[in-house]
Amino acid sequence: QEHRKDFTVFSGVSHPNVDGGHPSDISFLTAAPHPASSSFRNTISLDQHIAERIGTLTRFPSLTLAVNGGARGLSWTGTGVAIPPEGRAADVFNQLFLQGTPEQVQAQIRNLDRGRSILDTLSEQAGALQRNLGARDRSRLDQYLTSVRDLEHRLQESRGWESRPKPVVHVPAPIDPASPAQYMEKVKIMYDLVRLAFETDSTRAVTLMLNSVGTPVVTLAGETITDSYHNLSHHGKADEKLTQLRALDERHMKLLAGLMKDLKGVREGEESLLDRTMILYGSNLGDANAHSTTNMPTIFAGGGFRHGRHLALGSGQDYPLPNLFVSMLQRMGLEETKFASSTGTIRGLEML
Repeated sequence: QEHRKDFTVFSGVSHPNVDGGHPSDISFLTAAPHPASSSFRNTISLDQHIAERIGTLTRFPSLTLAVNGGARGLSWTGTGVAIPPEGRAADVFNQLFLQGTPEQVQAQIRNLDRGRSILDTLSEQAGALQRNLGARDRSRLDQYLTSVRDLEHRLQESRGWESRPKPVVHVPAPIDPASPAQYMEKVKIMYDLVRLAFETDSTRAVTLMLNSVGTPVVTLAGETITDSYHNLSHHGKADEKLTQLRALDERHMKLLAGLMKDLKGVREGEESLLDRTMILYGSNLGDANAHSTTNMPTIFAGGGFRHGRHLALGSGQDYPLPNLFVSMLQRMGLEETKFASSTGTIRGLEML
């Protein structure tokens, strides 16, 4: 309620031809079709598309984070390779803000140079190998070489940032909860980290995977939770499970409200940080109980748009969510008219 004018709720949106139930999470920011297919190959995710274009403006082109995600995140390279997420907030905090000694900085620069030389050797060897391969293997090797070239570029950019001082923040380093059952505490710590990253302009793109599948019975103050988050989402309309699921989802909304409040509390000139930050919050499943991938629940906040509305789009629950991605890219100053299965910008969303 406190932030009612700061966000828009969308319904009727989905990713065309993205099906398969749980596996559809890997297409949440790519919209690549048929993720459960044996021949599936992912495409670039929205955050990495942004990182490729403006990632050099910040120390980190992007941050890929997860809560109880393991190796499963939301970010994918241009060649469809998954980027493993960081799950320990303390480690990310150290990367963002812990300044090494001059000797450590020089050692890191030498490591970056060494990494590039290794990649140079690999590229030469792969080029020689390519001449003796069939068409299909050459295609796969070309994907690999493209990834190598992308990594070389990122290493070069990292080298320049190593010699610049890191931003100073007057907050203690976070302490990661030891148990995955402390799920909501983990989410709150990650939200705090995201705010700091944006406030210090350490990056312009962050993904955060909130993984219910990897979460056991959640410890939730003031509530009795008796089953895992994932099992509760497959509630079969049982009242007891729905009551517990509602408690978990309401806590998620309170945490999201807290993030919005914190972003509004940071001023950048005449605007708040929330005015200059877009938050896309949603799920790959419209109905987890039925494994439905249509009518994906989506909240979009901040970014200097006119909010405070519910936009019902797509009577068949098939309005392309990537249309919102195009609007987001354009709001960041990128001259993009197409992303994945988009058909234009999203209908009804206006800038202030």
